[in-house]
Amino acid sequence: MSYEVREIRYDPDIGIEAYRFQGIMQKFPNHFHDYYVLGFIEQGKRHLICNNESYVINSGDVVIFNPHDPHACEQIDGKTLDYRCLNVKPDVMRKYALEITGAEKLPRFAPTVLYQSELAGILRDLHRMIANEQPDFQKEELLLLLIEQLLVDYSDAEAFDSFREPRPEIRTVCDYLEAHYPENIKLDRLSELTGLSKYHLLRSFTRQTGISPYSYLSTIRINNAKKLLESGISPGEAAFRCGFSDQSHFTNFFKKLIGLTPKQYSRGFASGQEAGRLAHHDNR
Repeated sequence: MSYEVREIRYDPDIGIEAYRFQGIMQKFPNHFHDYYVLGFIEQGKRHLICNNESYVINSGDVVIFNPHDPHACEQIDGKTLDYRCLNVKPDVMRKYALEITGAEKLPRFAPTVLYQSELAGILRDLHRMIANEQPDFQKEELLLLLIEQLLVDYSDAEAFDSFREPRPEIRTVCDYLEAHYPENIKLDRLSELTGLSKYHLLRSFTRQTGISPYSYLSTIRINNAKKLLESGISPGEAAFRCGFSDQSHFTNFFKKLIGLTPKQYSRGFASGQEAGRLAHHDNR
């Protein structure tokens, strides 16, 4: 079995999560996050699909996911992946964007892939500072410079909130899933809400959001579970509160989407002083 590193570190000074996946072959199914992801490939070759666009990404490439960008990826060269990323929550991005531009709008970044980008080096340096728990303000200085370059070179002029808003009936389904995610939701109920047949609901929802209704629900459950784990809630309690049938199902699904077990993820938020313990091969 190959040597794996699955690591998360949370930096409370700048409010950023830093992920590192080394030596993994895991395929990630179609899902989305409620935060920005700024990632780079150290080693490996992957097939990425984001917003129904297909990419082949390699070492030195940078990937940018906006909140709610549906994406999936898998290894295609038979070798393991070494990938690092920084996760930036919307409130953190909004704060820095306001400071840089004077406008209180969430940016939307494009394109998804920056091939052989110089930003990979900046991301690598910032990731290393977070991983090493560097205490001084150099981290924030570098983060500000990174976001400034992204805003100048890769952000749309329009506010993020107005981008790709689905039709009202599909927005109704999204709102319902976000409000009732812990419950046992039936497709019949979603059909009733929209007046669409179940088949046409599935087709319309997937076409407009880039993800199926059940995948949307599963992602909402995982995103809420992450928030509970960050606050110190146990994996078992988080599974119960977020609608998973049992902790085993929760653990398997969490790792499938996030790349870490709930226990590994929790360790990154144990405390400001202990954030970021390594999580090697802890598959419990």
